[in-house]
Amino acid sequence: METAKITVRASGTYDILISKGGLSGIGKAAAERFKPCTVAILSDDKVFPLYGKTVMDSLEAASFRTVAHVIPNGEQSKTLDNVTAFIDCMVKAQVTRTDMVLALGGGVVGDMAGFAAAIYLRGIPYIQVPTTLLAAVDSSVGGKTAVDISAGKNLVGAFHQPALVYLDTENLKTLDPSVLRDGFAEVIKYGVILDKKLFDTVAKPNSFDLKEVIARCIEIKRDVVEQDEFDKGLRGLLNFGHTFGHAIEKLSGFTITHGSAVARGMIIAAKVARVYGFTDYTDIITKVVKDYGFETDCPFKANELYSVILSDKKRSGANITLVLPKQIGACTLEKMPASQVLELMKKAGL
Repeated sequence: METAKITVRASGTYDILISKGGLSGIGKAAAERFKPCTVAILSDDKVFPLYGKTVMDSLEAASFRTVAHVIPNGEQSKTLDNVTAFIDCMVKAQVTRTDMVLALGGGVVGDMAGFAAAIYLRGIPYIQVPTTLLAAVDSSVGGKTAVDISAGKNLVGAFHQPALVYLDTENLKTLDPSVLRDGFAEVIKYGVILDKKLFDTVAKPNSFDLKEVIARCIEIKRDVVEQDEFDKGLRGLLNFGHTFGHAIEKLSGFTITHGSAVARGMIIAAKVARVYGFTDYTDIITKVVKDYGFETDCPFKANELYSVILSDKKRSGANITLVLPKQIGACTLEKMPASQVLELMKKAGL
């Protein structure tokens, strides 16, 4: 079994293990790091039938006790009610402070399990087992946990670093092509914000070693998180495309997926950067996004986007910080009055 290890040193130090053909190895990896305990698994009804038995059998063979709670797949499940239901499951299973949570699934499951672990008994450890490319390269690493409420996406959450991240690149072969594609929006993002070489590597789909690309994205996120764990500055760069993308998601009623919305959001950010006075990279970013099969046109107008952006968690008083590309591989954080964001979007043709 081929396994690569990346270590994150933040408020907690933990390993990210990138395996190939090895979800059955999760028990051994956990046993090397943690004492036998109860592991409360949160998963969804698409992922659990595929991998639930393998993960539970592996953990139980390594002397862990397991209990599982399964939710419906999709963003619509990312609610406080579902977190409460999972916590109720843990209470019934008599999960204590010496026990753990395990997230088995994509970004929705990972965010919810992490949030539940952050607030249950004032915080217990958790393991991330991401099963999508998007979760593998982004949401499973760094300790941001959250749920959605009616006012917006990820508005209720906590910083809570995982105790271990364990991912298997073979799982990605079972993904629906549209779900796999969603993850490449985040991969492209990493290239635009901090690594031109990565951007050039992934500019042509299917021309690279996916395991190496995943590892590079995780390294970038690790480096950012270690410098700015609680999102006070540099970590804001990871939001490239997300301010506009989250607005698109919400306005669509989440019928537009996160990756597809972020892909559009990156193009909007490039257009805004152009009218803001930076070099125009719209065509370069748009071409790569198109080559991955993403739609590039935003179905909403500036005023509609702005109404949602006003409730974005990244807003600070009357100001919003946008992540704008100055060149491929180097983005900048630009703090400006919220009204200026609307003005720039309109000038950009939205």
